[in-house]
Amino acid sequence: MSEFLKILMIFNYLVLFYFLTLITIYIILNIVSFFKILSYKNKIEFADLERIFKLKNYKPISVIVPAYNEGNNIVENVKSLLQLIYPQFQLVVVNDGSKDDTLKKLIDNFSLKQISFPDLYKIKSEKINAVYKSKDIHNLTVVDKVNGGKADAINAGINVAKYPLITVIDADSILERDCLLKIAQPFIENESVIAVGGTIRIANGCEVKKGHIISVGLSSNWLARFQVVEYLRAFLFGRTGFDVINGILIISGAFSCFKRDAVVEIGGYKRGSIGEDMEIVMRLHKHFRKINPDTKITFIPDPICWTEAPESLKILMRQRTRWQKGTIECLLIHKDILFNHDYGLMGLIVVPYYLIYEFLGPVIEFLGYIFFIVSLLLGILSTEFTIAFLAVAILYGIVLSILSVILEELSFKKYPKISHLLTLFLTAVVENFGYRQLTTWWRFKGTIEFYIGKRQWESMEKKGLSSQKS
Repeated sequence: MSEFLKILMIFNYLVLFYFLTLITIYIILNIVSFFKILSYKNKIEFADLERIFKLKNYKPISVIVPAYNEGNNIVENVKSLLQLIYPQFQLVVVNDGSKDDTLKKLIDNFSLKQISFPDLYKIKSEKINAVYKSKDIHNLTVVDKVNGGKADAINAGINVAKYPLITVIDADSILERDCLLKIAQPFIENESVIAVGGTIRIANGCEVKKGHIISVGLSSNWLARFQVVEYLRAFLFGRTGFDVINGILIISGAFSCFKRDAVVEIGGYKRGSIGEDMEIVMRLHKHFRKINPDTKITFIPDPICWTEAPESLKILMRQRTRWQKGTIECLLIHKDILFNHDYGLMGLIVVPYYLIYEFLGPVIEFLGYIFFIVSLLLGILSTEFTIAFLAVAILYGIVLSILSVILEELSFKKYPKISHLLTLFLTAVVENFGYRQLTTWWRFKGTIEFYIGKRQWESMEKKGLSSQKS
């Protein structure tokens, strides 16, 4: 056998080992997540959240909504957010230099009047042009500022926020009405908690009226269906499992909650970051674990936020390449956490996992598929190895996806129809034959683009969900 063929076989075995270790990790996460979710469900089912928060010393929340060119849906979305159930909250909408009529619609529909606001900002952001208050709605504040991007808009919102907890959401996020009650509970139970994330679900195919999910459904678009299963797998297993060892590295930008003072202390969101939601979580871990090793960033598995998923290959590719670039950027910025025992299991297990399986994973998987096909064509693979490779590369993905659907049904049961479950089971199988390989290619592409300096933010056009029906 030539040296080239030997190298090819060695790489094939390394890829096989990579898949086997990944399976092992996921199995462990699955088991841990199952018991974590059962425990959470038992606690929530016996809790009257509204009554508890009226009796206890609840923490008021400022909800920050960065908005850029959201004129089509901003009025409906704000009206929906004002109906959230919570004893005391402030809604801060930040118009980030929109080029459309976002600001005008807010002024006209909510009777906004400009107010004087002290220039005592604690976090740097682009210039704030004006701050508005509603004459009719006491808890609505609108900030108009020079465009600076999402992270900059959030920082401006934090400067105007007046309450000890801040919740950051996307302008097009659809929230469960009791989401603030649930996301604030960990802060009430444990003073060491400085940030909380929640589960995000896909709203495509659901019936949406006036910014609320009326009935849950599935889109007829296969790309959207694939993402439903992906999100179930990522949130129900991945983040829930890592939460047990205080290893949450990402809190979704679509819905997250923080102690305001903690975010101010570290200087707010990193402006210009590709993955600002991951970066701020890693920076919070680094800063506050040095002060208090018991500092916790946690996650609740409850589906409390719904978002629109891309239904075109072009937009989905942009999203996945950007996510990959953001992951790489954050791991490089905070590389000193890697194998650092000062950060506990996060430094010894979670960050190495992200390095191997999220940073390097797309490169290993993509080249693994290529080399496997080349090896098959050259006839150097045994039948046993071929079967083993396909089993771990394809079958494990099917099993994990099916398990995530089963866990969803056993726990939150958001999909009410048998036809929904059957469709999700079918999707869990089909996604492994083409779609998963495609997302691997996109992540590989994102890795290459990051290293050649192509890191600019590309637009993410969305169709909107304001009148969508399943």
